[in-house]
Amino acid sequence: MTDRKVRVRFAPSPTGALHIGGVRTALYNYLFARQHGGDMIFRIEDTDSQRFVPGAEEYIMEALEWLGIKFDEGVGYGGNYGPYRQSERKDIYRKYVDILLENGKGYIAFDTPEELDAKRNEIANFQYDASTRMSMRNSLTMSAEEVKAAIEAGEKYVVRFKIEPGEDVKVNDIIRGEVVINSSILDDKVLYKSADNLPTYHLANIVDDHLMEVSHVIRGEEWLPSAPLHVLLYRAFGWEDTMPRFAHLPLLLKPDGKGKLSKRDGDRLGFPVFPLEWHDPKSGEVSSGYREAGYLPEAVVNFLALLGWNPGTEQEIMSMDELIKLYDLHRCSKSGARFDYEKGKWFNHQYLQMRSDREIAEMFMPTVEAKGHKCDIDTLTRIVSLVKSRVNFVNELWEQTAFFFEAPTEYEEKSVRKRWDEGMGARMNELIAIIESLPSMESKAAEEVVLGWITDKGYHMGNVMNAYRLAVVGYCKGPHMFDISEIMGREETIARLRAAIERLG
Repeated sequence: MTDRKVRVRFAPSPTGALHIGGVRTALYNYLFARQHGGDMIFRIEDTDSQRFVPGAEEYIMEALEWLGIKFDEGVGYGGNYGPYRQSERKDIYRKYVDILLENGKGYIAFDTPEELDAKRNEIANFQYDASTRMSMRNSLTMSAEEVKAAIEAGEKYVVRFKIEPGEDVKVNDIIRGEVVINSSILDDKVLYKSADNLPTYHLANIVDDHLMEVSHVIRGEEWLPSAPLHVLLYRAFGWEDTMPRFAHLPLLLKPDGKGKLSKRDGDRLGFPVFPLEWHDPKSGEVSSGYREAGYLPEAVVNFLALLGWNPGTEQEIMSMDELIKLYDLHRCSKSGARFDYEKGKWFNHQYLQMRSDREIAEMFMPTVEAKGHKCDIDTLTRIVSLVKSRVNFVNELWEQTAFFFEAPTEYEEKSVRKRWDEGMGARMNELIAIIESLPSMESKAAEEVVLGWITDKGYHMGNVMNAYRLAVVGYCKGPHMFDISEIMGREETIARLRAAIERLG
């Protein structure tokens, strides 16, 4: 095993939007592969034709591309082990179904859904296994002639895996250590259905991992109960020497309460659980996505990486390259990771601050234009530089900067009562005269002159400066007042002061 090249796979089913937990699984596979100089395979597990959703496959590929999770081979990438879409591998799977039947490791079962329901009503906690299969309608209880006749008559059937009871099956998991399950609690899983000539997940997954030379299977904790079955299947085919190492990742848990993270939690608490916005073609429902909510892809990656794994240090901000260097499966938690969506906002804030003012301005420009305003990129860059530390997302910038583009039509009542006393109109007229006399509106120079005037006159500094801000902005908060007036310019600043004097008296 140690000499094998690292080859991992991410194999989603195209049954809808990619859940953020699936994104984390893809990310952990990617980090592991890159750290070990290995390959990452993109495989589509579409054997459940009833659950196929149009557009889901394209959505998954676009989401992973946006996040910078790249593949070496697979659907859309090509490679030497294709086809990589399971629905295109029917003949391959049929060959291995026949091997199991020939070796007595599998058997054909004709039980109808109604017959199975009758058994469930008859036997509490019924499962199809060594204790019940001899009372069912299958090739173990029927003659070869009966089986042949049933198939020729067009009866639908499945192929089940014949599990022998009483054996301790050991799974050596990188994260959880040795997991032992007794085979007596496992049922004879369906591996193949004649109705659509397709295998179930369990067979297709094993055959593909073997033929594609997958060295490590890194997947969610929810697949841990199926690991013993997969070990038994590898043995049934005689593939023990090429069995991949397993690593079952901890669940992503609800932000509050018990249980795993679901879309309902996102709807309830107001955060996305999908990487991109998803339009459900069946229901028409639109679900929010991290990209459309304004998250930067590198922030989402950093946030997800630390949900269930830690680098062993206090470091939190890590680029993809740093994550690749530091990633160690042995440092994954065994217990579930609570999904702290507020921490996700914090990560986005940190990464937004790392972007240059101009980059953020370019991202913000479409919003300004959509609001019906024109602004050159240099001016918008200066505006952004004053307020970017106040926001977590680019789409929050408008609330912080709208006053630059739209003069106030009303003024914050509390500030008017507190700051605009009977003589304030006269003092603002004095301020207008000062501003008109300034050689330039450059922030530092203007501040020196205006504050000097307030001091010389013996006016209350806080009241006058807050009234100035109230008149120009509409409320008493925001960036440095003289930076605002420098960007706004002399003419617009004076116009707003005069409008406030007229309205407020």
